[in-house]
Amino acid sequence: MLRVIVKSATINPPLSPPPRPCVSVCFRDVKKKTTEGEGNNPTWNETLIWHLWDHPLQDDSFLQVILQDLCSEKKGRFIGLVTILLKPLVIKPRKVLFVKDLTLLNHSMKPTDCTITLNVAQMTSQDIEKTGDGDLLGVTALEAARQTQMAPSYVAHKELSSKPQHFQVQVKVFEARQLMGNNLKPLVKVVIGGHQNHTRTKMGSNPFFNEIFFQNFYEIPAKFFDYSILIQTDIGFIYNSPDHALQRKWLGLCQPNEPHSGVRGYLKVTICALGVGDQALVDQKLPYDVDDTKIHILKSTIVPVNLAYLQFFIYCAEDLHLKKHHLVSPMLEVELIGEKLKTQVKTQTENPIWNEILTLQIQLPCLSSYIKFRVWDCPKGKFWSEIGTVSLILNQISSTGAEIEGKHPPAPRMYSGFLPCFGPSFLTLHGGKKAPFQIQEEGASIPSSVKDGLEYRGRIFLELVTNTKSQPDTRINDLSQEVTSVERHMNRQKYGLCIIFLSCTMMPNFKDLIQFEVSIGHYGNKMDQNYKPLVSTTQYSPVIYDGNVYNYVPWYNTKPVVALTSYWEDISFRVDCLNLLHFTRDRLKANLDTLKSIRNPRDPALLSQWRKLLRELVEDCKHPLPCMINQPNATELDRKRWQLRCHLLKELAQKAKEVQPRDMVATVEGWLYRLNAVLPEPQVSIPDVTIWLMAKEQRVAYALVPAHAVLFSPTGPLHCGKFCGKIQTLLLQYPEGEGQKDSLPAHLRVCMWLGNVTDSWDLQLLREGEVVVYAETYENQAKYKDQWGQQGLYQSPNFSDVLGHKALPKEDFKEPSGWHWAGKWTVEPQRRLLLDTDINKSQVLEEVYENQQRDPAGAWVPAATPNTDVDGQPVEARENVKCPQGWHVKKNWTVELNHAVDDEGWEYGVGVQPSGLPRVWNSVEKAYYSCRRRRWARVRCRNHGKLSPEQETLSFLQLDHAGPTQEEEGWEYGTLGSKFNLDPQPQSRFRRRCWHRRLAPDKDKGIAPVFLLEGSLGKDLKRLGEKEENRPPSRGLSRTLRGSIWKPGRENTSPPPHLPLIYCVFSKPHYYQLFCYIYQARNLLGNRIQTFQDPFLRLVFLNHSQCTQPLRSSAAPTWAQTLIFQHLLLYESPQDTRESPPLVVLELWQRDSRGKESFWGRSMWPPVVWLDVQHRVLPPMRWHPFAKALGEEEGEILASCELILETESLRRKLPILSVPWKNGVFTLPKSMQPTLRKMAVEILVWGLRNMKQVSSPQLLVECWEETRQTEPIRDFKTNPNFAQSVLFLTLFMPTEEAYALPLVLKVVDNKDFGQQTLVGQANVDSLQPYFCDPWASDYVPPRLPKLSGNKHQFLDDLVEKFWFKSSKAEDEDEYDVDWWSKLFWATEDGKSLKYKDKDYHTLKVYDCELEAVPAFQGLQDFCQTFKLYQEQPKSDSPVVGEFKGLFRVYPFPENPKAPQPPRQFLVWPHKEDFPQQCLVRVYVVRAINLQPQDYNGLCDPYVILKLGQTKLGSRDTYQPNTLNPIFGTMFELSCTIPLEKDLEIELYDFDLFSPDDKIGTTVIDLENRLLSGFGARCGLSQSYCQTGPFRWRDQVPPSFLLEHHAMRKGLLPPLFNPDGDSVFYNGKKFKLQRFEPQPPTARYLGPKKERLALYLLHAQGLVPEHLETRMLYSSSQPGIDQGKIQMWVDIFPEKLGPPGPPVNIKPRKPKR
Repeated sequence: MLRVIVKSATINPPLSPPPRPCVSVCFRDVKKKTTEGEGNNPTWNETLIWHLWDHPLQDDSFLQVILQDLCSEKKGRFIGLVTILLKPLVIKPRKVLFVKDLTLLNHSMKPTDCTITLNVAQMTSQDIEKTGDGDLLGVTALEAARQTQMAPSYVAHKELSSKPQHFQVQVKVFEARQLMGNNLKPLVKVVIGGHQNHTRTKMGSNPFFNEIFFQNFYEIPAKFFDYSILIQTDIGFIYNSPDHALQRKWLGLCQPNEPHSGVRGYLKVTICALGVGDQALVDQKLPYDVDDTKIHILKSTIVPVNLAYLQFFIYCAEDLHLKKHHLVSPMLEVELIGEKLKTQVKTQTENPIWNEILTLQIQLPCLSSYIKFRVWDCPKGKFWSEIGTVSLILNQISSTGAEIEGKHPPAPRMYSGFLPCFGPSFLTLHGGKKAPFQIQEEGASIPSSVKDGLEYRGRIFLELVTNTKSQPDTRINDLSQEVTSVERHMNRQKYGLCIIFLSCTMMPNFKDLIQFEVSIGHYGNKMDQNYKPLVSTTQYSPVIYDGNVYNYVPWYNTKPVVALTSYWEDISFRVDCLNLLHFTRDRLKANLDTLKSIRNPRDPALLSQWRKLLRELVEDCKHPLPCMINQPNATELDRKRWQLRCHLLKELAQKAKEVQPRDMVATVEGWLYRLNAVLPEPQVSIPDVTIWLMAKEQRVAYALVPAHAVLFSPTGPLHCGKFCGKIQTLLLQYPEGEGQKDSLPAHLRVCMWLGNVTDSWDLQLLREGEVVVYAETYENQAKYKDQWGQQGLYQSPNFSDVLGHKALPKEDFKEPSGWHWAGKWTVEPQRRLLLDTDINKSQVLEEVYENQQRDPAGAWVPAATPNTDVDGQPVEARENVKCPQGWHVKKNWTVELNHAVDDEGWEYGVGVQPSGLPRVWNSVEKAYYSCRRRRWARVRCRNHGKLSPEQETLSFLQLDHAGPTQEEEGWEYGTLGSKFNLDPQPQSRFRRRCWHRRLAPDKDKGIAPVFLLEGSLGKDLKRLGEKEENRPPSRGLSRTLRGSIWKPGRENTSPPPHLPLIYCVFSKPHYYQLFCYIYQARNLLGNRIQTFQDPFLRLVFLNHSQCTQPLRSSAAPTWAQTLIFQHLLLYESPQDTRESPPLVVLELWQRDSRGKESFWGRSMWPPVVWLDVQHRVLPPMRWHPFAKALGEEEGEILASCELILETESLRRKLPILSVPWKNGVFTLPKSMQPTLRKMAVEILVWGLRNMKQVSSPQLLVECWEETRQTEPIRDFKTNPNFAQSVLFLTLFMPTEEAYALPLVLKVVDNKDFGQQTLVGQANVDSLQPYFCDPWASDYVPPRLPKLSGNKHQFLDDLVEKFWFKSSKAEDEDEYDVDWWSKLFWATEDGKSLKYKDKDYHTLKVYDCELEAVPAFQGLQDFCQTFKLYQEQPKSDSPVVGEFKGLFRVYPFPENPKAPQPPRQFLVWPHKEDFPQQCLVRVYVVRAINLQPQDYNGLCDPYVILKLGQTKLGSRDTYQPNTLNPIFGTMFELSCTIPLEKDLEIELYDFDLFSPDDKIGTTVIDLENRLLSGFGARCGLSQSYCQTGPFRWRDQVPPSFLLEHHAMRKGLLPPLFNPDGDSVFYNGKKFKLQRFEPQPPTARYLGPKKERLALYLLHAQGLVPEHLETRMLYSSSQPGIDQGKIQMWVDIFPEKLGPPGPPVNIKPRKPKR
């Protein structure tokens, strides 16, 4: 590597004006340049580097140094050159060549007085490994590392060609990390050789882009390699890298104006530079690959590196457990950005003590967003197994300071953040199955693919300290002093967890019994027998059908309860603060959701909700957070985050007081984002509460509840968890890769409480319900020789658990400590287990397969098992299958012929052992087939009784059972492992009955009695349980960390534990009625051509569900229906229901032509609960989003629900509310029903614009169930207008804006073979702005402008008569005034001259765009422009085209005999004047307040115009060093409208070396100006002058314009008298004298007729001669003002003749 440091130069004699010198150094035909210097003694101190690759320096190697002046003409002026031989570096490679004041030579190779100073050195690999002071060139360790990474060894590249070649540069932007800032919306701007590209805007500090950019070049290789890519590096460096690419490299980002402020984030890119014959490297990794083991960071030499050292104090771990009966040998691994550090391996222990320090060096900000801790089991001589992992997110343990803006007095003047710190505290390890993939929010800290597992695997105790100075010792084994200082963090307290299971619904069909297991850490995990058994599982229950599509658990009035005790550290001070913040965040989010659901901006509820949101936010932010400064157990991180949170709350409160009601949703979303950023608490050492759904003793689905959300705090209700002691709804999930697609495993309602057991003395979770505790065992008997007894049980015990596996004799049960027996053993049949799972079905299909086999003679005979199910399991013969009571057979047994069978129903195959069943069944018999079967089926239907299915279920569950003294009562009959029945069956060979014995608590011990139910009720385990009770709950940490961690002692796993059962029994249910008002869904299929097929909604509430009527295909299905549920049972108290009602689940389904139903999405929200119908108010309908399977939202539903308590007086009335009934369904209540009116919708379809890569597009218009479409545009490239003009449709529409139907525009491209592709769409959410009165007398339909020559006789010689051919002398006459005089008169500038006729020549200066002037209606009076998207539009969604059209909506008479309203749009058979050739003159006057682009706070702007393929303007005309340049330039260009309609005016900043920066852009739609009826194509001058300084600019005189305006307004043409001083127009007579009481004194005025016509034109509100001020925007800073430009545009259609002379707006020059 050759390195040149250019120090300084001296230019003598001095040049004037002062030069801007630059040094070019050429080595081996590769030229490098310094930046631009200043003055005659410039200083650079810049480094230039050439990579030698495999070509070392030779004796004839040299450097050519050229000094030149970059003067104002922008041509490099040669000053001098010198050649430096590099032979000394060949002889002594370690030498540094110091060249001081070297004389430069001129063109004649003669010495000059100019000198240059520089250093030259050759760097080797040894130099690169130096770390600072010994480096003669001062190469820092950072720069050397950069050279290593930026110059990998590579084969020698070939000599560069001197001819131009084709090249392509590819830049792929993956993601960014650790962007420093607050509430960021980042995008990436990529400049490739001067061509600018940018990504879409994302959210957060860790955005994911995954976008690629291409740029093609045809250049000489040497020049091409000298181009730069901003994300900056030389293309030559990329081309000479392996495979001509930098693949998946991380770039350090810095502020361009302040590079010394350090790295501000990281960007991951792949860059390729390809020549002819080069092949791009194929990257087969996923875009979101998170493998950080090979990190490559390219660093800049000018950006300082902030290094820090993370010290991890690894103390110990506890409860490390991998599998049963296996002691682990743990080792802890810490990983950060691919670097890993490991502790020592501790053999055969679950509670290792390491007491080690691990040190990692990082750069701030750190590239990785998290630190990964991984604990391995490392047995000697065996493979390592991962025990568990945990991630520590850096943003949660550090702060950059950007969270606080500091703009308000309560905030600190400068909040600088804090370095990473943590603990001492515990981190919880997880392993095993992972959570399913979900679409994450933008800017998530940890990708879902690296998240931890679901199973608790132990905890590690550690501390993290960050130092900015180096720590030489990476491992210290003696931490006795630190152990003593952190001892207080290990003090344990006893916690109790109690959960009542209220309901479990929306389940799939589980054929086996299910139960729920609750655990917190290892406590309650029944899979692990090493710990004390707790009442952590519910009783086994069946799953029964709910009558629609789902299943539920029939708990009804007997709710299962679990109670656990556990030991954890006291972190109440930390959780109190966290819950207070969660309360603030949750209330802000709830208010925001309500604000979002109000779509009508005129809704009076909008402002009241906004004020409520602000009031509650200020109130919540004033709640003081618990102080951490004096808290003895608080860590350094607690104190730092407490300060950060306090500052943020004060700032948000101040903002809420000052904010204005503009951009409400965006403003609150920004606050919510900032609040969420400080919300997570990494030091909550209590693990999450895990609820597992278990079937067949296997964990099937889970729900996680954060411990802080249910933790009780004695401080107050705001400090308690959100769901502490409250009912909540949990949606269970399948682990990753398991379960059915698009299905929920369960919808669970629970009431939870977690807290210190000393706070549980008055624990009462629900207002109603009695908690009872039982011991349970099952007595088993078998039939042996027609006698019931113990004979024949074989291995089954006489008394066992419900599954018959574990022996549970009555005499082995002993009461637990704190409890006593409250009676004797009684028989209580568990009717819940005996329920018919088909009880809610109206009909059931029964099937039996008849099986036959071949005998040796080849005849078919009955098989060994003649009757089986579909899987080959034996069943009863069909003639023995009896119809159960309450059912009847609708159709007796028949052979099923409706599948691949022969005419008798047989299917054949070859039996395969061991099952004997064929693998494949065939419908044709062959000689070698050995088996055959046929399916017999019948349908049985339920008898219609007096009771509903649910009432029958309740009646069955509540039947009185016989007393325990009757030996033959209470038995259940069946076979072990199958379903049991109360009545004996002929095939019953087994029976059992359930014995219960109730437990009652002893006298009050100060804690809830359920938390005393610890350990087993078994006799032989009682002693161990007592030992556990007497064991102290904690030890000193100094003993703990040097000995073993305390945990509950291991239980003897044999015999199994005898655990009690806990229930919450309710005496009676409360009955409710649910009313769900459903109106409409929208935005369902935004990116598809077809509409939603036969949509219907399924409403699910607990174990009940109903469906709406299916609709025919519609873009926005509207049901306008009420679904009513009567007699809904809820057992908790009405007050509990009102506070936490069950969620209403609304699912959207569609049904295809074959009747197959497919799930689309679901929406969930709580209903409004009314306990007293007298105070009821009808709930307003709100928009609720639909969530799909992966969590993304698409579509929304307008609906509301209310739940009303049935009182005794109301129960007689069914339903409670009177809801209209129509056509077999309940419709909406009258107060909710929209007023439907027959409406006509007229659509002016003008054309499509800016659609790329389409061949024959057409427009589809969908409004409710009506669809219209245009004819395809066959010649889109030459004429993008539609052949037809108007689409018309009539439909019944609601007149209220809240119910307004959306109108969907879809553009479909027609391709060969009938293929259609949706290429763009637009939604018109409200048609209210287009309502009109069709009978209005002053309404004039939009008309096409007249853009062709007039046939009037006076225009035949228009050119000769209108434009006077003035003499040369007159043309050259210099007037005393010019156009600038007009501007000064309009702005009242003092520079303007006094001119007696200035009132005749006024100019209107608009301080905004012409489209923004309210009087001109955005210049869209003829047709509006609707942007088309390929997706549901967001703030940065790419626009794929435009539709130009207009809508008119008006009522239509329902009486067919009534007169039809007049059409609003005219039908034009031919649009002959379009496309139109036009001459366009663009006058760019000046720019104002441009954004600075250079280091000096100024810029060097110039103007570029783009229109279609035409580009005008030159960078040579730049204005140096100004933010307010005066251009005074007129651009003239020709175009075809509408093919070239978008005029882009771009301002660039001239840069000498780097590509010119775009300052901003403004775009003008020329078509709108040409079509507008306001005459925007050429503004009206104040006076009509045919000569003089202010000539008439337009092509036609005012009289022609007036006649054209009258035609567009539908008026008669104006009639002038012969003298031209009077005119009859619009039914009135106007005289010139009215406007000119006195004869005008101004010179150059035209004839009377034209002056009078001009006066009338000015009275019509047309666009006057003007100067508009347009705002400049930049794609890299969307929505931010980059400055303003003042200009105007004149458009002249060629068919109207030649235009007038252009206006001279050149800036004035001083006269001598």
